[in-house]
Amino acid sequence: MMTQMFSAESTTDEVLNGIDLSGKRVLVTGVSAGIGVETARALAAHGAEVVGAARDLDKARTATKGIALDLVELDLASLASVRACADFLLAKGQKFDLVIANAGVMACPKGTTKDGFETQFGTNHLGHFVFVNRILPLFKPVSRLVNLSSAGHRLADVDLDDPNFEHTPYAEFTAYGRSKTANILFAVEFDRRHKAAGIRATAVHPGVIATELSRHMTPEIVRQVSSSTPGNQSAPRQMKTIPQGAATSVWAGITAPAELVGGRYCEDCHVAEIAEEPGVRAGVHAYAVNPERAKALWAKSEEMVGERF
Repeated sequence: MMTQMFSAESTTDEVLNGIDLSGKRVLVTGVSAGIGVETARALAAHGAEVVGAARDLDKARTATKGIALDLVELDLASLASVRACADFLLAKGQKFDLVIANAGVMACPKGTTKDGFETQFGTNHLGHFVFVNRILPLFKPVSRLVNLSSAGHRLADVDLDDPNFEHTPYAEFTAYGRSKTANILFAVEFDRRHKAAGIRATAVHPGVIATELSRHMTPEIVRQVSSSTPGNQSAPRQMKTIPQGAATSVWAGITAPAELVGGRYCEDCHVAEIAEEPGVRAGVHAYAVNPERAKALWAKSEEMVGERF
């Protein structure tokens, strides 16, 4: 049982206060900037052995200078890179207590990954889908997966008939919303499949933070998403610092009881409730935690990547 409540203002170090992670191994993807770097720093500072994955290792080395961690190369927009990284970790055979699927892209121009998938769905969801499932043998019997999602999931459900926008007009934030919904649904189905073995999964919204993730946010895109969100006249959510933004990841991965967060969507260091009202930025949309939708996405994802898990 938790003895302390945390909030949107809580930081990583506050969430981990008094917790000794010595002997714990953690994998964090996307450790070249922002929340990923802070997540790795906080976990390492509390004694965890951290493995950080990044597409650009030189950038990651610079960003994590002074943090005790091992780096591995992982380009989520290339299934060849994803499989090579997974194979490398499997060959080493060292198991993990926690995997945080943190890396991602947001609102980027229309494009495709090296395997021909729409960039955001392919990078944010399919890359992690293959990577996490491939390293499943490295999850300890009592371990967790934390998928970084977003309140942006409220912008769009997944489209299982046209995931690559082959027949649908492309919009940056529609694509982002689909990928963030997929991150939640992946956690829901992963948790269902593996909770009997003591492996739990959750998805988290870090909050609104100024990081490199927003580098594609042109004024035109901001106007587009604002005008396309009904009821968007509600007050904007308060910006978080990076340590506040990373807090929900470590809270869900370390501090919160596994039974509380397993198969759920978390924000501001608590489990979110279903919230369907247009324009509301808090809470989770029902389609993102629908177990049948999660199973359908899993099957579609396997079909797309040509691999069964």
